[in-house]
Amino acid sequence: MSVKLAVRQVGDVSVVDASGRITLGEGSSAFREAIRELVNKGNKKVLLNLAEISYIDSSGIGELVSGFTTATNQGGQLKLLGLTKRVQDLLQITKLYTVFEVFDDESAAVRSFA
Repeated sequence: MSVKLAVRQVGDVSVVDASGRITLGEGSSAFREAIRELVNKGNKKVLLNLAEISYIDSSGIGELVSGFTTATNQGGQLKLLGLTKRVQDLLQITKLYTVFEVFDDESAAVRSFA
């Protein structure tokens, strides 16, 4: 199963609920397109909910960084919500845990954009 993405608005924050696997190929390209589309439509506040992500590989990590860069370059922000233990460990190993703002609580994450 590749990644499934659902976008919803919470105030002026676009919350992307992702589930499945972010891996090389279909999963990572769908992810990239979703982020790019949101930012290009003027959504500057993007919160990625990764609570339902079962697996992420190196290309998936690359897409997280790419999405972060895309949002930042457009004057926006991209933050992460609900990391599973596996994804959190992966971000710590790759030293990316310090790059992203990471939240466990959605309402706190949404408030952090204010």
